Amino acid sequence: MLVRTATPLRPDSLKPSFVLCGGEKTSPPEKKSSKAGAPRLPSTRTGPTISSPSTTAKSPCPRRLAAAVMLSLNASAVAAAQTHHPDDSSHSSSVRLLRSLARSRRTDLSHRALLLFSSLHASPSPPPPHLSLPAALSAAAFLAALPEGRQFHAFAAKLGLTPAHTVVANSLLHLYSSCGLPAAALALFRRIPNRSLVSWNTAVDALAGNGDHLAALDLFREMQRDTDLSPDAYTVQSILGACAGAGALSLGVYAHAMLLRELGGDGDGAAVSRDMLINNSLVDLYGKCGALELARQVFDRMPVRDLASWNVMILTLANHGRVSESVELFDRMTQVEKVVPNAITFVAVLSACNHGGLVEEGRRYFAMMATEYRIRPRIEHYGCMVDLLARAGFIEEALDIVVGMNCRPDAIIWRSLLDACCKKNVRLDLSEAMAKLALDVPDDAVSGVYVLLSRVYASAQRWNDVGMVRRLMMEEGVKKEPGFSSIEMDGLVHQFVAGDTSHPQSEAIYEKLDEIQLRLTSAGYKPDLSEAPLVASVDYAKGASLRLHSERLAISFGLLNATPGAPIRILKNLRVCKDCHTISKLISKLYGVDIIVRDRIRFHHFKDGSCSCKDYW
Repeated sequence: MLVRTATPLRPDSLKPSFVLCGGEKTSPPEKKSSKAGAPRLPSTRTGPTISSPSTTAKSPCPRRLAAAVMLSLNASAVAAAQTHHPDDSSHSSSVRLLRSLARSRRTDLSHRALLLFSSLHASPSPPPPHLSLPAALSAAAFLAALPEGRQFHAFAAKLGLTPAHTVVANSLLHLYSSCGLPAAALALFRRIPNRSLVSWNTAVDALAGNGDHLAALDLFREMQRDTDLSPDAYTVQSILGACAGAGALSLGVYAHAMLLRELGGDGDGAAVSRDMLINNSLVDLYGKCGALELARQVFDRMPVRDLASWNVMILTLANHGRVSESVELFDRMTQVEKVVPNAITFVAVLSACNHGGLVEEGRRYFAMMATEYRIRPRIEHYGCMVDLLARAGFIEEALDIVVGMNCRPDAIIWRSLLDACCKKNVRLDLSEAMAKLALDVPDDAVSGVYVLLSRVYASAQRWNDVGMVRRLMMEEGVKKEPGFSSIEMDGLVHQFVAGDTSHPQSEAIYEKLDEIQLRLTSAGYKPDLSEAPLVASVDYAKGASLRLHSERLAISFGLLNATPGAPIRILKNLRVCKDCHTISKLISKLYGVDIIVRDRIRFHHFKDGSCSCKDYW
């Protein structure tokens, strides 16, 4: 268990209503403000540092910002080169190459940019490398070309340009972030002697964009504490993404208020430029933190929307179980607003159909992609359709789609079929075949396949085969992905693992669990032992292991500490199990409390003994 702390939110910072900004703006020049006047994000941590699993996709804005920064630097470099060598004909050739290098990156011809870099430095009079390296590194980042990027890094280090030259170092930060190496980016960041706002922005985004959301919040807090730099809109957007990934609603609200204070000018937000990227991030933030009504409020008040705005709102509604609203919004977007959908839009609307079991609608939208919009299905679209059909019982049709795919099925698709086989109690031989196919695909999450297969055997009361799966996992060194549940309370993020006893309130938490168990038993609850197939013991021990699941500890903690009438919001990194789903419904009724759980797949709103997923997940 890890407790991450934050100072209490100041009420005056939250007074402005959610006045929205919209439209695009360029980042203002870096500025400094006195520490006393700059708005501050509350501290997010005490205790040791750990990494948080990724729960969200990387936001595109900071990458675009970095590219824009590189381009502006490249343009300045060309101008500087022309100024210094107006009469040198050999240097004019290098200037032309440098112009071409910047233009290649500007048009995303990144392969050409890498080749041009070699040409530049093979010319008789090459330009200063600090002018050409940023463009080459930006091209390598765009391509995620790590080997070439490391060569550029070595070249820069040999010339003494890193970490001393801030612009080159910032370009390297962007490279390592784009290549999914936040630790390398952070190590380099720590060595930069004169960090600019771009340095901090890129390092924060490297952590947030690669899944370490709490560490990103910590780094931003460090910037506020140790520097006089004032955050800009791009900084705040990265922070909003980190809060969304961590499920830290109150910190996200604080960041929103900070955005209004920092960029709102007159205090009511009217002076904030119309920045759709910020608005889209706010919709994503509130949606991922379980505050669906706030997400919809932001979306409805946006003065201007782009395709990404529609996409994030359609997907947010889908993930919260508002399936009909999600589909209606898609139809409004395409038929009324005449916005042309893209591949991401169809992932969102197919996800809505999947969450709601809308088989006919899913078939129609899947066909619409190719017939009306000429969009070639990707693995994500196939995955939605396979899962939709298989969970609805159309396993043969789902297999037909897999056979007809224009790409190779991944492990997720085979696991979807295996999960459907488990839930529908289909033939064991088919389940075993799905498991074999899933294990044949290279994938890091093989433990999930073994767990699903063990549940298939447990559902069929074949406990010897369950033991065989357990032994096989031990022999091959396969370990279950560790699950955790986190809950934010008054600016603090508390994280629990199964059987956790390290929380300062552990004694009270377990006493509350015992009370909950008594009330559940009195209400007729019986544990679903198939959800503990790998517990090698008697039924009593299996039931006891279920009582120690991390979300139950989080619920117990929430019941002890939440303000009366306030919902309990929980973030879980794995899919919620059937038994915990059952007890969450019962607890919501017995204790009269709303429980909002975001698991790996979707949201579950438990209220008055029922769930928003309608027991279909």
